[in-house]
Amino acid sequence: MKQRIITALILAPLVLWGVFDLSIPFFIIALTAISIIGFWEWTQFVLPKSRIVSLVPSLAVLAVTFVVFPFDTLSLSLVADSHMWLLVVGAVWWGVASCLALTYPNSMSLWENKVSLRHLFGMLSLIPFVWSVFLLRAQDYAIAPYHGAKLVMFVCLLVWAADTGAYFSGKTFGKHKMAPNVSPNKTLEGLLGGVILAMLVGWFASSLLDIHFASLTIMLFITFVTVVISVLGDLVESMFKRVSNIKDSSNIIPGHGGILDRIDSLVAAFPVFALLYFICQ
Repeated sequence: MKQRIITALILAPLVLWGVFDLSIPFFIIALTAISIIGFWEWTQFVLPKSRIVSLVPSLAVLAVTFVVFPFDTLSLSLVADSHMWLLVVGAVWWGVASCLALTYPNSMSLWENKVSLRHLFGMLSLIPFVWSVFLLRAQDYAIAPYHGAKLVMFVCLLVWAADTGAYFSGKTFGKHKMAPNVSPNKTLEGLLGGVILAMLVGWFASSLLDIHFASLTIMLFITFVTVVISVLGDLVESMFKRVSNIKDSSNIIPGHGGILDRIDSLVAAFPVFALLYFICQ
């Protein structure tokens, strides 16, 4: 626990600095580098003979997205139709992935022995995530350079609040398991506590960060959907680790495991939040 706390105290300022101080081009470079590490960790779920060879398809598709989708600051801030379709793909994937996790192990037969699907699942998990963060960070950049950074932090605060609320309410009141075959410790009571705390944090943070929604109802709706998907996103990674007989995606972060272990909830939350946010604006 001591090591986890020390690492968190070091990482938190780095995250804040990266989100608020990096220019858009350097922000894109930094997040792309993080996603590449995530893809490297994902190769364990593909069960390859060579992890390096297994990394190539994901990196190739990621590179193609930078050719297909505009990523200059103006284009990102305007959110092109192609960007929206990518967010739709990401949101649909997390709906499907959530069903796979909730119905595990029965759903395992659909993909367990299909290497191509395991590759695809990694691409669908990380690529929409990366682009959704790009899009949020670039919002109104020309007139309010920190507005997009506040949006990114808003999503992070929702997910962190949901994790905290779920942990304490689940530990105190948890009785009904969400997906006992995937993660025995997650309960419906924990989910409810996480949603309630995230909604309170969302209401407070939207005012503090000056983030405007069409209405309070819209903000609560987006928060609710985002939080539920973030919890299910955590379950999805747990499912892949369980099938691959892996405890942590790596040991790159002392006391915390790997990149995927730290961002699994965020990876699911960002595309869904971004899609709903842009639709409801």
